[in-house]
Amino acid sequence: MNDMRPQQAIPVAEVASGKGKQDENFPVGSLLLDRRHRPHVHAYYGFARAIDDIADNSLLSPEAKVARLDAMEAAVLGRFGGEAASAGELAHAVRLRASLALTGVPATTATDLIVAFRRDAVQPRTPDWDDLLLYCRYSANPVGRYLLALHGESEATAPASDALCTALQVLNHLQDCADDLATLDRCYIPQDWLAQAGLDETALRASAAGPALRRILDRLLDEVDALNRLAATLPGQVVDRRMRLEAAVIVGLSHRLATRLRREDPLAGRVKLRRNDVAGSLLGAARAWRR
Repeated sequence: MNDMRPQQAIPVAEVASGKGKQDENFPVGSLLLDRRHRPHVHAYYGFARAIDDIADNSLLSPEAKVARLDAMEAAVLGRFGGEAASAGELAHAVRLRASLALTGVPATTATDLIVAFRRDAVQPRTPDWDDLLLYCRYSANPVGRYLLALHGESEATAPASDALCTALQVLNHLQDCADDLATLDRCYIPQDWLAQAGLDETALRASAAGPALRRILDRLLDEVDALNRLAATLPGQVVDRRMRLEAAVIVGLSHRLATRLRREDPLAGRVKLRRNDVAGSLLGAARAWRR
């Protein structure tokens, strides 16, 4: 790891994942981004997927997950102590470390993600809304900050970017609320909201959301709507035209997914974006491209 030289080229990496494309709402290394940035974006997302897969690995104990995540952090920071992770996992960390050296993007955009995945390993429940926001602070917001830093954007974009990334994370939790509980024994719905409604997480095991649970889902969507209103200001703050278009498309998709989750039941089946959602978001974002 200490032999990595800043002038080395970073190859385009395939994003390793145990999840299929049907689980992704938004494109990784989108063709909307400048070609010169895409290898770095792939390196970042490859690392993010690798540590996500560690946290979701049902064959590992919580302690083993934390040890592997600690090893990934050591590797991306160029430190010793990476023995607990596999060679394949460490390759993602080494690749990202070289990429960060080339681009000057802060390593915290990677290590903050590890904070969230350590939490996933040891804390399968979310006590309240503030705790969910804190989780999103580490699990989602670093992604937006990474992309903006890679494009040389001002730190003034952070509030709107954070709002967008948090909204996307909450929407993803809503999409997967039943599956997360069934397959990972993990629940991101605030436990105090469930208790106030006289429910517990077993409500998520039903084939359809009852009225009380539907109100909780809508309450989460109310919070998402507020985040999306702030997120809508992001494209206008971004200087790089291609990154502005990317941001505008994702803002549009976030709004459209929130609308779908209002109308559809995530317990009855995974609520997903459709082709017309993508087409509509692209058309809406065209205005940002022409600015």
